[in-house]
Amino acid sequence: MPTIKVMSAGAVKTMVAALGAEFERESGNTIDYNFGTAGALRERVKGGEVADLVVLSESAIAELAKLGLVVPGTVSDLGRTVTGVIVREGSARPDIATPQAFIAALRNARSVAYTDPKAGGSGGIMFAAMLDKLGLAAEVNAKAVLGKGGFDVSQIVADGRAEIGTTFISEALPVKGLTVVGPLPGDLHNTNTYTAAVHARAANPAGAEAFLRKLTAPATRARWTAAGLEPAFPA
Repeated sequence: MPTIKVMSAGAVKTMVAALGAEFERESGNTIDYNFGTAGALRERVKGGEVADLVVLSESAIAELAKLGLVVPGTVSDLGRTVTGVIVREGSARPDIATPQAFIAALRNARSVAYTDPKAGGSGGIMFAAMLDKLGLAAEVNAKAVLGKGGFDVSQIVADGRAEIGTTFISEALPVKGLTVVGPLPGDLHNTNTYTAAVHARAANPAGAEAFLRKLTAPATRARWTAAGLEPAFPA
């Protein structure tokens, strides 16, 4: 049975895995999933690791394309993630209606969870930069609970190990025991596009391209939306 090695960022894990399961049944291929942060996976590919299909942030795929590590003609946008605020189910929902209200919520929270930027997660890197820009880095990091990725951050909040968290909504929705308060407000609103491409040295390029067609099939758009991701491919 042919195998397709997929290296994918966690932000789109829900849809890659769901559509992958269907693709396996339909095509007879087996998918070897390798999920992680976009930054960590990008470095693995740059370091020489080969996959058939690579799904990372748009900027990471662009970097790999410049290095000749992916096939330019296969580069395809999949979905856009939205950074949101999460709390444990049943707890009070903080006011995040305005940037000022969100800043107050961060300051009032006993603990704040987000992805460790050193882990290479796009959400954590962007949130850390936001804290620096707002002049809140020292204050928030003194009470931060850092996760390895968005799913980890979501679990930390669901378990009550942090009072409030921020991660991509697509990574929070599959975790039980959470409430998604909403996206970051106003000019703090943040989206990130995730993109797929076939590796330049793919062992199974035909299988990778077929799976990519499954991921970007117009009929799947509603499912991407339901998973907290804005489809970034044509209808």
